[in-house]
Amino acid sequence: MPGIFEPLPGGGAAVALDDVEISIIRSLAVQLLELIGPGPAEDAPDDPLAELFAEGPSEAPADPVLRRLFPDAYSDPERPPRSPEEAEERQAHSAEFRRFTENDLRAGKRENALSLIRCLDALAPGEKGEAVLKLAPEESRRWLGTLTDLRLAIGSRLDITDDDDTDLLYRLPDEDPRKPMVMAYLWLGGLQETLVATLMP
Repeated sequence: MPGIFEPLPGGGAAVALDDVEISIIRSLAVQLLELIGPGPAEDAPDDPLAELFAEGPSEAPADPVLRRLFPDAYSDPERPPRSPEEAEERQAHSAEFRRFTENDLRAGKRENALSLIRCLDALAPGEKGEAVLKLAPEESRRWLGTLTDLRLAIGSRLDITDDDDTDLLYRLPDEDPRKPMVMAYLWLGGLQETLVATLMP
């Protein structure tokens, strides 16, 4: 099972990871947490009702990675607005939707990333510096969410918007400074694809 997820009997998934792979995934997850930022509970831990009814931001994030992770709900590149009025209406709907959903979306992404980090931190090294990570079905879904977010984040930094962009990545010369990020993007894609396969009925 080196490098790919395989299904476990009764549900869940397993993958063998070496120390370098564990370090890379953990580091990327920590960076994702830093990018997403602290949750409302950290700002007002003594008032759960305030957290429940807290409104999120109404403006799209300035950072292009965060805009990819938290896109406008009513933006459709395939169907541009037909008039300034329609554009304004879409923007108003997106702002309203973001105000009531973004806090929960951020909390879910934080919890997924934290679950991934906890799973990695609990690993015991095996033979030849490898450890076998075994995930319960719910952990698998959380891992899938974080792997998806990591690929979206890296893809945004690499300006990947479609499959044609991905094809170009394979032809980058070794001296290109983007090469390590590209290798991480492609490797995470392989993990993501095989993890999805373990979740299929």
